[in-house]
Amino acid sequence: MNTLIIHAHPEPRSFCAAMKNVAVETLRRNGHEVVVSDLYAQGFNPVASAADFASRAREDYLVYALEQRHAGGSGSFAPDIAAELERLRWADLLILNFPIFWTSVPAMLKGWIDRVLVSGICYGGRRFYDRGGLKGKRAALSFTIGGQRHMFAADGIHGPIEPYLQPIERGTLAYVGIDVLPAFTAWHVPYITDEARAAILEEYRSWLAELPEAPPKRFARMRDFDESMRPVTSGERAPA
Repeated sequence: MNTLIIHAHPEPRSFCAAMKNVAVETLRRNGHEVVVSDLYAQGFNPVASAADFASRAREDYLVYALEQRHAGGSGSFAPDIAAELERLRWADLLILNFPIFWTSVPAMLKGWIDRVLVSGICYGGRRFYDRGGLKGKRAALSFTIGGQRHMFAADGIHGPIEPYLQPIERGTLAYVGIDVLPAFTAWHVPYITDEARAAILEEYRSWLAELPEAPPKRFARMRDFDESMRPVTSGERAPA
């Protein structure tokens, strides 16, 4: 299985980087091909702009998604976008490896999403969720967080972690057709002992070994909605 790891952490000696290294080692040992996009090390540009297109459909006004569609047809993406798209097309499994910043992904990773999950290739028109342009691929989140597990329990001070993941799991990965697998959370890592960190890495190895066969989460199916995207009754649904 071809695996692409998108790693987004500014410190190469971080625990998040250690997770990336363990992922490469474990997946390759289990017979999988692995490529890493280390966004900070690459100096990846996270800022979407007109400079992302060598030629434009409209020079006087930037509609970013429409220019993405034009670039997809004309092959005029900036070289860094084209390179990441090639890796994405190659991958069967995508792992996003990052620290939680303010209940979200780092700006560097958000920029990768903005610039690489392009309209016209990854989604567009009615090509989303189970009809998305990246249908057939699988993905999982692998992240570190400063909070403790009990703080994100149903009755915890922050509430469950799952709603925090919705923008990336549902609004991004599932939206472009990717099957989303259960995430791995490394809790409280800045404040725990080396022994506790080693134990987390062992849990992570087990998660990685099971990941290729893990059942995906359930999100929207286009057959359950009509042309105006309103839910349909079971009797109105098209065949699966």
